[in-house]
Amino acid sequence: MVRSGEVSAVEVVEASLSRIRELDDKINAFITLCLKQALADAEKLDLRLKRGEGAGPLCGVPVAVKDVISTAGIETTCGSKMLRGYIPPYDATVVVKLKEAGAIIVGKTNTDEFAMGSTTEFSAFGPTKNPCDLSRVAGGSSGGSGAAVAAGMVPLALGSDTGGSVRCPAAFCGVVGLKPTYGAVSRYGLISYANSLEQIGPIASNLDDCALFYRCISGWDPMDSTSYRDRPKEIAPLKEGAKIAVPKEFFGEGIEEAVRRRVWSGLDVLMDNGFIVEEVSIKSLNYALPAYYIVAMAEASSNLARFDGIRYGLHLKSGFRDWNTYFSKCRARGFGPEVKRRIMLGTYILSAGYYGVYYLKAQKIRSILKSEFQQIFSRYDLIAGPTMPTTPFKIGERVEDPLLMYLIDVNTVPPNLTGHPAISVPVHGEGELPVGLQLIAPYFCEERLFQAAKIVEDGLRR
Repeated sequence: MVRSGEVSAVEVVEASLSRIRELDDKINAFITLCLKQALADAEKLDLRLKRGEGAGPLCGVPVAVKDVISTAGIETTCGSKMLRGYIPPYDATVVVKLKEAGAIIVGKTNTDEFAMGSTTEFSAFGPTKNPCDLSRVAGGSSGGSGAAVAAGMVPLALGSDTGGSVRCPAAFCGVVGLKPTYGAVSRYGLISYANSLEQIGPIASNLDDCALFYRCISGWDPMDSTSYRDRPKEIAPLKEGAKIAVPKEFFGEGIEEAVRRRVWSGLDVLMDNGFIVEEVSIKSLNYALPAYYIVAMAEASSNLARFDGIRYGLHLKSGFRDWNTYFSKCRARGFGPEVKRRIMLGTYILSAGYYGVYYLKAQKIRSILKSEFQQIFSRYDLIAGPTMPTTPFKIGERVEDPLLMYLIDVNTVPPNLTGHPAISVPVHGEGELPVGLQLIAPYFCEERLFQAAKIVEDGLRR
């Protein structure tokens, strides 16, 4: 509409900012708003369009960015006191690509501290509430991005997915979220927590927008050594008779009946469109969750070691007797409880004498899981199951029980361990709490995910 001249970019951005001002006191989706900069960027875009200059596919679209992704000149806190006041001097590659596509950055969204959490309750800036029911969690750690899209504050938002942190808020808020293939989207400018697991991913209110968003941010980046330059060409689209594997381990202990029922309603739509759905068993899925947390905590303890108050992070006034005391005080005051827990456990996991007992075994499980996924994809086109085992629960309901909190990631962590792409598409009915259907594809087959998820989306709207 902006490209065709029906509305100006300034009008679109003002509408988005008005919606944010109206709702964000209740939802707390944003940490930082870029009011002046967003309007200035929109005015420049309108001038370019008047001059007849080209416009990108996201021309004038307001976009929110999770606050763990670097944005030049805009405060980036990672939801932590440790980085409060930090203003990056450069844009992450995904942000550069968004600007080139014509998008307007309107703000930075709330996140669990350093993206460590499943509900956005572990943010130094307070929890994000679910727009569908303000007494419930929005999911995490990209809860701010999921809530901002679900509340209609922005049509598109960026999240990061380390163990399901794009798909979880997408499922809990009733929107679409994609974790791309590891290496398909540049991670340059993402402040790392567990770099072998995490990917930047898009969140949108529908499949078409999510697919367009992904195509704008994906591609090789020379600034990221994990970015794929020679990605394989995606195979032909799915046809009638395509096969979907449904691991019975995805429907194990703890899954709510409402989730089971709604996920199968989505699978029924696929079967009505000629897909063949078969139950399978992937035995290593039973060990994926503990393996994931061992790897994630080990990498967290290593990655966050640089936040010591001297090289990076919170600075305290001098007067300390020695470096160790200063280091300890900075980290004690800067980090919240969940970050401290993961650093302590990660340091223990990597310590002499325990490395082989925990970390090495976790990596072996990761290797076995990759092998089993490859075997499944030699016979099936997709893997499917519930994104989350529960519907969104009450704020504070699980915050005192870390193990219970970790268990809700049971279905989302496997694609992070293996690197496969996965998408969450809403399958709940009107008036029900949100439920997400998760689809997983072979490496670099995101288009296959979009195609199947679109069939589900269209089928459930009829």
